[in-house]
Formats: sequence, structure tokens, C-alpha cells
Amino acid sequence: MIQDIAPHQYRNEYAPGHPGDESAILFYNGRKIMLKKEEDNIVFPSYREIMKCKGEAFSQIEYIYLFSIDRQDFYLGKNTFFEDVPGYAWEDIQIYRNALPKYLGFAAVTGWQLYRWYDSRKFCGRCGSKLVKDKKERMLFCPECGCMEYPKICPAVIVGVTDGNRILMSKYAGREYKKYALLAGFAEIGETLEDTVRREVMEEVGLKVKNITYYKSQPWSFSDTLLVGFFCELDGEDKVMLDEDELSLAEWFEREEIPVEYEDCSLTNEMMMAFKMSRI
Repeated sequence: MIQDIAPHQYRNEYAPGHPGDESAILFYNGRKIMLKKEEDNIVFPSYREIMKCKGEAFSQIEYIYLFSIDRQDFYLGKNTFFEDVPGYAWEDIQIYRNALPKYLGFAAVTGWQLYRWYDSRKFCGRCGSKLVKDKKERMLFCPECGCMEYPKICPAVIVGVTDGNRILMSKYAGREYKKYALLAGFAEIGETLEDTVRREVMEEVGLKVKNITYYKSQPWSFSDTLLVGFFCELDGEDKVMLDEDELSLAEWFEREEIPVEYEDCSLTNEMMMAFKMSRI
């Protein structure tokens, strides 16, 4: 999956400070990131390269510590307007899914999640005062009323509903992603993740399930989500009652006929492949 970057080591302890010459600087503008490609690999600008650039835009950059991978630090470069770093270009976020080396693709999408959080948390939601960065932890606080804001992380479930040698697969309605997926949904206030599984399956396809079993989790920075994967068994009738607002289709597939191939990115794909290859 996208976060599996071994032997590289990701460290997310908050350690604010000034970037070093070799620190990677991540610039985002909406859904785009600044990078360059060297053969099949992506490269981010270093702090040393930024310091060589001239112009008002570069003198006004704010550097926010994000995380480190191995011994390299990654910083968010924030500015009110953008000027291209020579040799680099803007690429859409979708490049993160298959970028090489893999650990830099993971850095790019994780940095993008933090960029969106900082960009959307400028003022206190309680009193409207400007938020301030804490010096000890990744938190924004209001100096007027004391309100605290932490990075947005939304728990959600991925559900593999099985019936003997079959698994229920679906396609989303009204989304860019058109491939087969498993059922999924966000946890609501006051419910366990197991209750989320039962509710989402009933809401999306009208089925009851039993024997809910945890599989694995995954941080999914594309949507500020912590995904939690479960397999469960059909409990009763197998007739699907489709929620067409959420899904364009949902159908049963025999294990050997699952129309999905391996890709090293998502928990959804890993779960489908695990069932297809008889590991579940």
C-alpha cells in the first residue's frame, strides 16, 4: 500500500525548526504539486535550490516542518503567490498514486493532507481570531479563547462482504474513480466501527452481515481518512437493494472471476486481491 515504504522510515514527530540545505520543500497549489522528473523518478526542490532563486515570491516563503523520512526533512513551502522554481513544474495529485521512488510519492500525498489542513484552518471557529502554531505539537490554537485545532483525520471502513466463494463488489456513483471497489463509508458519532460496517452495508446494498473481522488499516491522505478494513459474511438473503445516490452498481463475483489486478497503493485493492488469491 502507499504507506508501505520500508526500508525507509517515516517519522511524524513534530519538530519545528528551520530547513537545512538538503531539506525537501513541498509546494502545493490546490490539487497540484511542484516537482520534476528525472527518468522515472520524481524530485522535489531543496532548500538550497530555493535560496538561489531571486524574486519577491521566494523571499516571502513560510516554511512549516512536516515530517522526516530517513534523515531527510520535508517542509511545506507556503506563499500567497507562486513563482516557478527553475527546472520544476506543476503536476496533478494523481501522480502520487504511482510515483517513484515510492517513499517520495507517500511524502507528496501526506504533505498534501497537511497543506490542506493548514490552508483551511486560519481562523478560530469559535471566536474568529487568527490561529497560531503551537511550538510543541502539531496543533493550532487561538490565543484569545484557547480553542485548539488538530489535523483532520476521519475514520472510515472498507468492507468486504463475502458469501462462501463470492464477494460483493461495487462502483461509486458520480465520482472520477470508475474501477471496482468494496463498500465503504465514514463512521458516525456514537457508533463503533463494527456498527459502521453493519449500517453502511444496509444503507448501500440492503444486506445484513455477521462475523465482522478486522483485516488491516491504512492512512488515506487523499481524503483525510484513516481507513479500517473489515471482512464480514452475508447474513440471510443475497438480493442487492442498491442506493443509487452512492453506487452505480453492486454485484457478486466468484473468487476466480474477480475483475481486478494487483496495484501497490490502496487497502481496497489489497483486500480484493487477498480474497481473489484465497488468502481470506
